[in-house]
Amino acid sequence: MESDGETSTIYPLAIPKGATKKACELCQRPARLQCTQCRVTFYCDKEHQLEDWVGIHARICELLVPIRSPGPVLCLKADRDVYHAQILFRQTELLDISRAVVRKKLFEGKPQEALPAAQLSLRCTVDLYGATAVLMVPAYLLLAETNMGLGDLRQARQFLCQAEWTVITSPDCGHLIRHQLHRGLGRLHAAAGDLEAALHHFANDVYYASEEFGLDSTVTCGAYFLMADVFVKQGDLRTAQSLYSEVAGTWNSYLTKLCEARVGNGQCPSAAEPSFDEVRLAEVDRMLRTILEELVQKISPITDCAQTAVVQHCRAMLWFLAGDAEKVLEFSRKALQYSLMVPERGLTGPIQDLLQLVQRDPGPDPGPDQTQ
Repeated sequence: MESDGETSTIYPLAIPKGATKKACELCQRPARLQCTQCRVTFYCDKEHQLEDWVGIHARICELLVPIRSPGPVLCLKADRDVYHAQILFRQTELLDISRAVVRKKLFEGKPQEALPAAQLSLRCTVDLYGATAVLMVPAYLLLAETNMGLGDLRQARQFLCQAEWTVITSPDCGHLIRHQLHRGLGRLHAAAGDLEAALHHFANDVYYASEEFGLDSTVTCGAYFLMADVFVKQGDLRTAQSLYSEVAGTWNSYLTKLCEARVGNGQCPSAAEPSFDEVRLAEVDRMLRTILEELVQKISPITDCAQTAVVQHCRAMLWFLAGDAEKVLEFSRKALQYSLMVPERGLTGPIQDLLQLVQRDPGPDPGPDQTQ
């Protein structure tokens, strides 16, 4: 298979009379090219074919064949039920892959490459649940976040308006969807410079996330982190520092439980917490680095040794779970250095225990799911 995929030209006169005209995968304009690998995906030009190939199609080309090809003629109801169940399973798999690709591309700072996967996520959601289902909201939010990454706030606002309307017209919408919606709206207003509106939505995010996951959840403290960023922009460093402290404390408690469970001395935290994949691990590390940078550069470079020790300890435990002994040693030593500057050295013991554990045993091998 070629690195950029292969296409063949579609000749309009060769399409049977009455057959549905083929539309471009990305823009829905009349298609002129066809993917020669799956033969069920079409494009208006080579540029869109390349965008889709780099964005998502190279990953899912073969998976699309049974989903988009005409189904067999089956006489028995049992056979038809089995066939439909198989298609449903593949569509769900396709949705999961597209969401994962969007997250990865956005984290890597590649929103343009994330766009085809975000569009596919929307179409998969429509196919699985219908265009008016409340489960359309996560798809709208992915597209909004992608467009924010591209700097297109107008388009992002449109997708968020669609998400908000879906929630308004769905009385049975749960706390999870509402928390995701308010986080997206908060990010939009923060990007647009409307900081008061951003704080309003992040506050709602905290409420709904705490109802769904609990106040001490890492999901809930994600909203605290975003609020702290807004307070830094407003110049309210004391409030920002308080929120960063809450975030660091929550992650320290959560990661401590995970590490204790990993070495056999404790139980895993609630299964409601999102699991660690490669992208989430890197996202958490970047968030912790951001807290450190804010502490050193803007908030309290000298006096806040305790909070710096907590954050460095979090990073050490995070990379212990990922199986990177070198980073564990690096961050544990930094955490220990700062903890020794604090009169009350409650964190010194756990840091020393982690250092001894890593020096004795490099730790667990990293896997696709770090916490299960």
